[in-house]
Amino acid sequence: MFDKLRQIEERWGELNRMLSDPAVIGQPAVYARTAKAASDLNETVQKFADYRAVLVRLSEARHILAEDPDREMREMAQAEIDELEGRQAKLEEELRALLIPRDPNDDKNVFLEIRAGAGGDEAGLFAADLVRMYTKYAERQKWKVEVMDVHPTGIGGFKEAILLVQGRGAWSRLKFERGVHRVQRVPATESSGRIHTSTVTVAVLPEAEDVDIKVEDKDVQVDVYRSSGPGGQGVNTTDSAVRLTHLPTGLVVTCQDERSQIKNRAKAMRVLKARLLERAQSEQAAAIAADRRSQVGTGDRSERIRTYNFPQGRVSDHRISLTLHRLPAVLEGDLDELVDALRDWDQSQKLAETVS
Repeated sequence: MFDKLRQIEERWGELNRMLSDPAVIGQPAVYARTAKAASDLNETVQKFADYRAVLVRLSEARHILAEDPDREMREMAQAEIDELEGRQAKLEEELRALLIPRDPNDDKNVFLEIRAGAGGDEAGLFAADLVRMYTKYAERQKWKVEVMDVHPTGIGGFKEAILLVQGRGAWSRLKFERGVHRVQRVPATESSGRIHTSTVTVAVLPEAEDVDIKVEDKDVQVDVYRSSGPGGQGVNTTDSAVRLTHLPTGLVVTCQDERSQIKNRAKAMRVLKARLLERAQSEQAAAIAADRRSQVGTGDRSERIRTYNFPQGRVSDHRISLTLHRLPAVLEGDLDELVDALRDWDQSQKLAETVS
């Protein structure tokens, strides 16, 4: 760990020297990148300096404890040692956390793709419940939610819904929601009162920026067709719906939420770029660690991550064995306890890898 910290300190010093170089100062873009890189290392370098200062004081106090004949001085030295050892342990923990590689997507907006799975109409109704839950959670976080595309079932549910969530920290908190969500409840249409189990899949994709993904016009087949379903006057009378097919990968995105073909095409392109970015990042992660799997952040949607049990009023996250007995509050968007626990678990996993 300390070898890495020394390397960071050397890099920080190098970056700060570059900031006084006239050649760098004369290039605003280069200067801005260099300043940001140095700023990103400031906290780590400062804490490492604090840590070394604590070690110096510890050494001095231990010397007094071992060598000074004065009893009162030795007692004062022991008290200082106790305090400094606690400070040392805290700083070591903070330094390990700072060494965890930063998720490059943390500052990005996200697409939530919510799809009904097993369970027919009931799965569609629960998909609508999850759309509402995430919308409520976004409101609590002061994030903006834009509906990109929806495919209603006709009885108040959704076959599929795609939301764009925009705001600070959206990816860093919502990335833990990807996976299979299972619901256990008695459907409104069930006359015998039997509990049914249904599933909904949630995909979480970082929004791609133009610098992340370039899509050539020749690689995209564009089809337009008449929108279906509710949407107001005119939605079913013009060819406003858009289907984009990315020919090199076969990825298909549709959008019919807007009356305007141009707006639908723009929305579909944003979703396509996000899916291409996720695909590229997943392939890169697989190449780096082909033998390592994690339920958090891998995009593996075949895993059941959470169960919502209505008869017992509980929510259970199976990745961290956490059960909360306040299902109604969770469905109203009160997700912070779940998300915080998942984030802490994820950090502990990464910490173990960093120092191993």
